[in-house]
Amino acid sequence: MVRNIQFNHATVRFNESFSLKDISWNIQPDEVWAITGLNGSGKSALAAALWGQGELYNGKIDGLPDQFAVVSLEAQAALIERERERDDSDITDEVNKGTPVRELLDELSVDPELLAKLIEVFHLEPLLDRGFRKLSTGESRKVLISRALSSRPDFLILDEPFEGLDRQTVPLVREILADILVAGPGVPGMVLVFNRFDEIPDFVTHIAFMVDGRIEHQFSADDSDALRGLEQILHINRQDLKLPVADANDRLPELDGSDPLVRISAATIKYEDNIVFENIDWCIKPGEHWQLTGPNGSGKTCLLNLITGDHPQCYSNDIFVFGFQRGNGESIWDIKQHIGYVSTALQWEYRVSISLRNVIISGFYDSIGLYSKATDTQKTIADEWLHLLGLESSADRAFNQLSYGDQRLLLIARAMVKHPQLLILDEPCLGLDDLNRRLVLALIEKICTGKETTVIYVNHHAEDKIDGIRRSLKLQ
Repeated sequence: MVRNIQFNHATVRFNESFSLKDISWNIQPDEVWAITGLNGSGKSALAAALWGQGELYNGKIDGLPDQFAVVSLEAQAALIERERERDDSDITDEVNKGTPVRELLDELSVDPELLAKLIEVFHLEPLLDRGFRKLSTGESRKVLISRALSSRPDFLILDEPFEGLDRQTVPLVREILADILVAGPGVPGMVLVFNRFDEIPDFVTHIAFMVDGRIEHQFSADDSDALRGLEQILHINRQDLKLPVADANDRLPELDGSDPLVRISAATIKYEDNIVFENIDWCIKPGEHWQLTGPNGSGKTCLLNLITGDHPQCYSNDIFVFGFQRGNGESIWDIKQHIGYVSTALQWEYRVSISLRNVIISGFYDSIGLYSKATDTQKTIADEWLHLLGLESSADRAFNQLSYGDQRLLLIARAMVKHPQLLILDEPCLGLDDLNRRLVLALIEKICTGKETTVIYVNHHAEDKIDGIRRSLKLQ
């Protein structure tokens, strides 16, 4: 049952370094709120407080929903972690394929008719018997949305519902959510979290703007003057952007400039009867920047993992990387030392609790965590990156205490810190607010104007185009 939710001067503590402070907020049953703000401002924390997360330290919260469903990057990561804990393949001879999508969807569903419709709309039928961990970011997001909606909750909390989805799927999700809100009796309450102003749907009635754990502004969504003021807050000018230099004492080995960085010939990826892609040819020469596009599930991440050596089928394909023919005796570190990489999968794997400074320094060693003593030069370069990202005051803070978006920024700096010959950015702006998205796009643009690094860039947003990227490979 949807009811009035009331925060009355509530302070909610999440960890020793972050709390929501003095929140006064009233959500009426007929209102749909969007929460927005910069990375680390408390958007996701405020949404999490709606389903009882955090410790109420002061004030009052009344009317929280009894039955809720959550879609978020954190919820996605939690399911991945649950799958990892269930994986016993390391201690048995059998390969654990993980929990099938069908089982995950049935786990919470109370409306088989709605679930069947969502499976059809999102084209999930071919995925039903596949393990959840085998899905792409966009595919797993579709599963999470279907799982949440078919549970018929009293209240829906959707944190970045469109992140990771291709352009064909975003309008489908908008339409489904809009239809739910006009479906008559039993309509759930709904709060959405957005980093991008331009993604806020028309059916949103009110907006809350977060700053440093507080609701700084709250207003009606049709208040054009208030919206214009916030867009001015988010405006950024990066004309004089300057990248920190590489470590002159630890330069990467020189490559033969006449050879391509990567040459892939007739590559095919398949799992039993499922062909992800086949007969892909791709040659990447130094200084040729590429955008890799394609709908969810087309195999973009699989193709990138063939380059990095993180896909088991890289040795059954004809792949030439940095002068090495895959499978001819090269070590994985011969390859990885030349690559900087950012992806959602890396962010899921980067679970160690180390300082922000050491996360960036770990990029010099291609490690998850830091297991070598950093040099003074490396520390200085890391601090320069922290200053560029506006995180210098948090240099000694634990990585796992950051918001998802701030973690993403740190991993981008980690990928760039050694000025690699090849920089692979798999949806680098996922989870970033408008301000930091513009910063990252400016960083990529700056890198593309230089001669040290060749860029492969994956994204689903046409407005995030990089002028310096002139070549494109599109997977179907």
